[in-house]
Amino acid sequence: MVDNIYFFDSYAFIALVQNDIAYEPYKECRMATASLNLIEIHYILLREHGPKIANAFYHALLPTLLVFEDSIPEANQMRLEMKKRSVSAADCVGYIMALKNGIKFLTGDKEFKDVPNVEFVKQTLPVA
Repeated sequence: MVDNIYFFDSYAFIALVQNDIAYEPYKECRMATASLNLIEIHYILLREHGPKIANAFYHALLPTLLVFEDSIPEANQMRLEMKKRSVSAADCVGYIMALKNGIKFLTGDKEFKDVPNVEFVKQTLPVA
């Protein structure tokens, strides 16, 4: 799995931090994400674990960031088309970025379970 690259949404990163067994195979793969996800991840870690851990993860994830601004129009179109589902702008941006970069979107968010180009992995632990 190390040779594989995935776009990690916030859900996937938090599952890794929690050492969820379902996400064990993804620990060693290459990661990509967006600054929008990094904002969410940092906040959750700050709230749950304090500034030392939150800031350590923040700095560790900086090299994984992809530029997202050119994905905004398609992400908003996707969000509008999926308005009956509870999808965030960050998740739509991430999904579109994954498509544009030819990588799978890794998540356990039930709203993406049946969406193409998604590696859906349900967490075994409660979501933070």
